[in-house]
Amino acid sequence: MRRAQAQRMQVHVEGTVQGVGFRPFVYRLASELELTGWVKNTRNGVLIEVEGAVLVVKTFLERMRTDAPPSASVETVSATVVPALDDAGFSIEQSAESGQRAFVVPPDLATCADCRRELADPNDRRFRYPFLTCTQCGPRYSLLTAIPYERSNITMTEFELCAACRAEYSTESDRRFHAEPIACPACGPRLCLWDEQGNEIAGGEEALRQAEELLGTGRIVAVKGLGGFQLWVNATSEEAVQRLRDRKRRPERPFAVLFPSVESVGGYCLLSPNQEALLCSPQAPIVLVRKRRNAVLADAVAPGNPYLGVMLPATPLHHLLMGSMQQPMVATSGNRSEEPIVTDEREALVRLKGLADALLVHDRSIARPIDDSVVLVAGIKPDCNDMREVDKPKADVTILRRARGYAPQAIRWSDGPANGSSQGPILAVGGHLKNTVALLHGDRIMMSQHLGDLSTVEADRAFQQAIDDLQRLLQVTPQTIACDLHPDYRSTNFARELARNLSIPLIPVQHHHAHVASCMAEHRLDGEVLGIAWDGAGYGGDGQVWGGECLIANYREFTRYASLKPFRLLGGDAAMKEPSRSAAALLWELTGEEMTTYRLPSWKVTQDQCKKFAVLLRSGIASPWTTSMGRLFDAVASLTGLCHQTSFEGQAAMAVQFAAEREAYAGGVPVEGYTMDLMSSHGLDRKWIIDWCPMISALLEDLRRGTNPDKIAIRFHAALAAVTVRVAQAADLPRVVLTGGCFQNRPLLSLARTYLEQAGFTVYSHALVPPNDGGLSLGQAVVASCQLDERGHA
Repeated sequence: MRRAQAQRMQVHVEGTVQGVGFRPFVYRLASELELTGWVKNTRNGVLIEVEGAVLVVKTFLERMRTDAPPSASVETVSATVVPALDDAGFSIEQSAESGQRAFVVPPDLATCADCRRELADPNDRRFRYPFLTCTQCGPRYSLLTAIPYERSNITMTEFELCAACRAEYSTESDRRFHAEPIACPACGPRLCLWDEQGNEIAGGEEALRQAEELLGTGRIVAVKGLGGFQLWVNATSEEAVQRLRDRKRRPERPFAVLFPSVESVGGYCLLSPNQEALLCSPQAPIVLVRKRRNAVLADAVAPGNPYLGVMLPATPLHHLLMGSMQQPMVATSGNRSEEPIVTDEREALVRLKGLADALLVHDRSIARPIDDSVVLVAGIKPDCNDMREVDKPKADVTILRRARGYAPQAIRWSDGPANGSSQGPILAVGGHLKNTVALLHGDRIMMSQHLGDLSTVEADRAFQQAIDDLQRLLQVTPQTIACDLHPDYRSTNFARELARNLSIPLIPVQHHHAHVASCMAEHRLDGEVLGIAWDGAGYGGDGQVWGGECLIANYREFTRYASLKPFRLLGGDAAMKEPSRSAAALLWELTGEEMTTYRLPSWKVTQDQCKKFAVLLRSGIASPWTTSMGRLFDAVASLTGLCHQTSFEGQAAMAVQFAAEREAYAGGVPVEGYTMDLMSSHGLDRKWIIDWCPMISALLEDLRRGTNPDKIAIRFHAALAAVTVRVAQAADLPRVVLTGGCFQNRPLLSLARTYLEQAGFTVYSHALVPPNDGGLSLGQAVVASCQLDERGHA
């Protein structure tokens, strides 16, 4: 007999609900509440039919949201009453293949607490097994070859389940019920240690032991991780770390450091509660944290840098290695500088030749390269005892590199002015540095993982593979392509050729407009905002090199409201590696020919160099005009003696930031910074010019007086933050967006936010995608969508 007052609901759930144990969770919840029905994956989420008493079904729907697995994200739930069937029990059914494929792919997740306990339990059959996983953790996106997320659609399909694993996979009450990458020592991947020629030295436990022995003696080991290879070396050995630098030809860019536990991190670094929570989260990113003054690490790990990029073990293999060694290890991307990360062990023998002394490999295939994500927490202050860092009430988490744990989670854009549903899919190809690509379709935008700089043939190949990969995985063919306005970017050239081959529209998007639109899309902002987009370089609509821009913008269009006073990019690209060139360009604008004889003890430039600079500045040869905020930072770094030569992007700006933070940590933050004027542009393409001349003149006077460079640096930061308020007040728009690579700078972001909010403005900065060029593809996609929408209504 049918139950009294029974109700049957068909429930469609969208969000991150595949590959995160959501179906087993639904099964257990329905069984607990004695409901009947079924649950299955579909191409666009999870479909449930549930039947029982009306109030109990209501409880089920409420708890489905509130009690979902921590790695799941329930975005939308639509429930419809359907005829009751009076069926028996609740089941997990085979996935549905029909329907539109959703832009939801599960990210890779760090090893959960239950799996860590099994890893350490001698009585467990997966004791010390490097590839154990469950529904709450382990590889997802890095293994996925098709949607929906099932065993047959991941690279683990080549490993046939043993009877014990199959029983766990099929038992509803088991933690590994429908855990797709399930494996054990009897049926799963195998670990091996190879020498440089690819000869197997050892396998299994012996491979681990010998790898640990090599690392303990200062050797470099290439470790095949979750999304690709890492190069490991003992972080306490100056000689070993320097050897890695020499082999990678990476003289100064900081290395990330892997610690065995969060407690061990505390012995080397100052940790705030938010930073600790990020380290221990399922995403387990690299977190930038401040070193203790007495940290016993090799100076070569992060030369001249008060921060460490810190991470904890994210896979069972990492836990096993670090659990045995119990000391910090450099764990940097397994590649040569400017190349993409290596994913295949045979390829590693070629591309990592001469870098590693041995390779710790396994036979679980990686579907796509995924690097470690990098995040920072802004809005942090030190405590007076230098024992820890304290989160302020508004501690902003900023993703600097969006990869493992975060990618490729889709960003919903349904609240935008147009959702692109009638336009077909839009492919956005990003910029040249820190490249990502994105696909917009319907109300979602899926961004690829961080792909890196497109400076080599290998990087260009990885970029094109990522585009093909997203299209194949999601079974989407773009109907429009968006790219950067720069005509010579590799990404732009590729977009131009692909658009021509497919006979579809190509929409170039100005670099800084894309930055602003990216942040707007994150926060689902509509209408106009004041977008302050400060970075190193972006191709402007006038053909000049922009970088200190204040735009009044919506998604479709922008007005260049204010920008930095232009100066020469002395020698073009050479200025990006020699901050003294930017300093000379500023002095030329201030003093003219006197620049050739200008002398400061802190500015290490010879008279011969000044004369050569003057030749270029007089003629303008190879020295285009720029409004780059990044080059303004470089100039200040050179004038103050903080940095004269760089080996990686942003190095000089970081030196100025670190100097400002030293002054702030010493308690010397001034009430007022230097003065920057707003001048009328007198009919140019923008209303206001942000004049740096008074600031640089005052800075030079401070240098002549012998003022500490740290104090100069904090006054410089305060001046930049203060001028954002002046521009915002002139623009008279209530919402201000802070974006671009300069807002990776923690004190600049915190000061600008503080000053603007104190002046009554609502401030938005990035939280889901990087403020640097890693966020460009998102901005390009939404700008292109809205421009297409406008054309459609014209």
